[in-house]
Amino acid sequence: MFSSLSLFIGRRFSRAKQRNKMVSFISLSSTIGIAVGVAVIIIGLSAMNGFERELKDRVLSVIAHGEFEGVKAPIQQWQQVIDQVEKHPKIEAAAPYVKLTALAERGQHLKAIEVRGIDPSKEALVSNLSQFIDSESWQNFRAGEKQVILGQGIADLLNAKQGDYVTLMIPSTGSSSQVQTPKRVRVRIAGLLKLNGQIDHSLALVPLQDAQAYAKLGEGVTGVSVRVTDVLDARQIVREAGNTLNEYVYLRSWQQKYGFLYRDIQMVRTIMYLVMVLVIGVASFNIVSTLMMAVKDRAAEIAILRTMGATDGLVKRIFVWQGVFSGVLGSVVGSIVGVLVALNLTSLIKGLESLLGHQFLSGDIYFVDFLPSQVLVGDVVLVSSTAIILSLLATWYPASRASQLNPAAVLSSK
Repeated sequence: MFSSLSLFIGRRFSRAKQRNKMVSFISLSSTIGIAVGVAVIIIGLSAMNGFERELKDRVLSVIAHGEFEGVKAPIQQWQQVIDQVEKHPKIEAAAPYVKLTALAERGQHLKAIEVRGIDPSKEALVSNLSQFIDSESWQNFRAGEKQVILGQGIADLLNAKQGDYVTLMIPSTGSSSQVQTPKRVRVRIAGLLKLNGQIDHSLALVPLQDAQAYAKLGEGVTGVSVRVTDVLDARQIVREAGNTLNEYVYLRSWQQKYGFLYRDIQMVRTIMYLVMVLVIGVASFNIVSTLMMAVKDRAAEIAILRTMGATDGLVKRIFVWQGVFSGVLGSVVGSIVGVLVALNLTSLIKGLESLLGHQFLSGDIYFVDFLPSQVLVGDVVLVSSTAIILSLLATWYPASRASQLNPAAVLSSK
């Protein structure tokens, strides 16, 4: 009964108009502070979730999880290498590739790019490149037709579109120490790779057999790429598989090139959790000053309750409930606002970019050229719960002071 009574009185105290305007103002500011803190943290965590999702679904889906690259010469017996590495239980598939550095030229425009020779049928087993390329272009992508698939960013820089021709200048290799004229190859743009990120500005694809001819490798390849079951353990899996090979190869994993992105995302997420506690904590401590002033403002009511037989515990619970109401209200409002903004964060930022005429994330610098967002229920619950718990802790001291009021002294001063 006392619990329900304390809840009833605490709710009435929270809803009733304060005689002291300053108390009302501080109470409102503490609630708004908690709401803003909760909303900002939810938006920030959702952005970090979005970046992690794009890294896994966009970047790691199109790059090799691991590579075995020839040390002294191209790998001639690459089919044997594929057969050996696929015996590893955590390697799903393997595919050959040829890697070249070239200069793409069209008119007065030049762009240094990485040219990767692939076998479309085998490449589909180790990456999802085909999902970001027009299906018809991918199906018609075959050797012997002087074709290339350019990243969208490269095509934009060269002012080229699908069906246009570009010239690839490929460095010539040979035993001579003299500088040799680069090999010039005129190719038609068969399709465009649209990843909306950094890879669009650096990668071009050509059929495997054409790349072997351009690099004069014969039947050899630069290396073999693999897809693993556990992306985060790719380095160890590649090392284990590499130890079973008869070829001398370099062992590479995606973590060597893009691992810093994943580490940065996790670090920022950890910082966000720390900021969450600090921001919500500061907002929650406003409840202390609010309740201290509320105790003074409601001193007469408290004294009357004490003369009617209210215990110390009842008085404490009344003000605990009053503080929790502020925390719960701020948490609920902040959660609703944060979730609504986070769900529409990408479109809101794009609208702001259009309004300002400035792009915040450039595709030639960052791995995505937009601000992604993904709302997780666990994050919303965690942030809301933290706000409520901190607001509950902040009520303890004012509630204790309220229970120590002397009814006779308070009523005699009135």
